[in-house]
Amino acid sequence: MKKLLKVVVLSVFVLGLSFSVKAQNKNIVELAVGTESLSTLVTAVKAAGLVETLSGAGPFTVFAPTNAAFEALPDGVLESLLKPENKDQLVAVLTYHVIGAKVMSTDLKEGQKAKTVQGEEVSISLKGGATVSGANVAKADIKASNGVVHVIDAVILPPSMK
Repeated sequence: MKKLLKVVVLSVFVLGLSFSVKAQNKNIVELAVGTESLSTLVTAVKAAGLVETLSGAGPFTVFAPTNAAFEALPDGVLESLLKPENKDQLVAVLTYHVIGAKVMSTDLKEGQKAKTVQGEEVSISLKGGATVSGANVAKADIKASNGVVHVIDAVILPPSMK
């Protein structure tokens, strides 16, 4: 029985290691495309014309809102942002979720500010769990070949758009 348990534990470890290695071989866009809970983000990135940029060398840190985060936006907001005539606004919202450097969760400090690709800063809080401009970090440190993804539970808006 102990031998079987060791085999199961070792198998789980190897599978986890395999997933981690596979994730690191994918760029940020490829990771998002392969993650069902980020499909709305993928749709938005495509509509904004940011696929090539976020597939580039980076490094990038992306605070990736889940589908539920997009669904929590007020009625009509997402649909409006996805319209071609609102592409500039969509780009501003999405690039506010990106830092032009690789920032792991261990690099974060309470009260830290980080300039986003959009140009404005996000604020970091570590009290009661990590948050980025008020959004909770649901899953941190998903490594990609061109940076890192931190999944968040809300869409964060640049202060200039509030």
